[in-house]
Amino acid sequence: MRALGPLADYASAPNTTDLFVNGDSGLWIDAGHGLAFVPAWHLGEAEVRELAVRLIALGERHIDEASPCVDVRLADGIRVHAVLPPVSSTGTLLSIRLPHAADRSLGALADAGLFGVGEECAAQLNRLRAAVHGRQNLLITGAAGTGKTTLLAALLGEAPADERIVAIEDVAELRIRHPHVVALEARQANLEGAGRIGLEALLREALRMRPDRLVLGECRGAEIRELLAALNTGHDGGAGTLHANSLEDVPARLEALGSLAGMSASAVARQTVSAIGLVLHLERTDGVRRLDSVGRFALDGRDRLSIEAT
Repeated sequence: MRALGPLADYASAPNTTDLFVNGDSGLWIDAGHGLAFVPAWHLGEAEVRELAVRLIALGERHIDEASPCVDVRLADGIRVHAVLPPVSSTGTLLSIRLPHAADRSLGALADAGLFGVGEECAAQLNRLRAAVHGRQNLLITGAAGTGKTTLLAALLGEAPADERIVAIEDVAELRIRHPHVVALEARQANLEGAGRIGLEALLREALRMRPDRLVLGECRGAEIRELLAALNTGHDGGAGTLHANSLEDVPARLEALGSLAGMSASAVARQTVSAIGLVLHLERTDGVRRLDSVGRFALDGRDRLSIEAT
């Protein structure tokens, strides 16, 4: 946290998950109750830019007018995204994701109200633990900031200790409480445009590492083809996340990603129904994150992908 300099004190608060610096307009913090402006904090534009350059350098990358948008991971899983003018018309922008909540157990998330209250919470908790121990493949969906990565890490923490988890991410954020986790992180191209290693390549490499559970931190492109293929060839107990606004939107999102990989809608549908056991959709209302619905994939009468709430 000390690496964050003038943001360190705010970042060290245990419930803070996100920090946003909007040029010289100030700082906004998310501590679990929605975004809140911090009137006591102020840096000028030149100081914010200097901070952005330093943080990106700590992540072993470079930001300037030629590369004005950069995403890096710092120590302890802190994720920093920076945008410089003129791409940003409102000054230097910093978006910082903190890992405080990412290592919570499933029980801790239940206590925080993610699964409801009372009997509803107990039933959902038992259902999720049964899904993990039953080696169902899980897809966690929701909009940005709903807690998808946090729930994914908590679920994987319930896996038996004698299993090997191989996690693949664009930028490493997962913090899994498990004794045998290995992680692969995508690599961006260098200044000459060479050296890129994408998620699809890492998925293929992971299959050679004898994973008991194959995990893709976020499905966002053509790598969905490799993921569905892996989960359809004996790799049970896997999991991943997907951005979607509602449970009903998930089939369309998967079809769109499949089209990037050259897959037809019917091919996406048949592979998805076979590969994914449960879909867990998260929502965030008034700053409070919760498990909104659980669904299963099915084929409709046109051989297209649909989803049914359960």
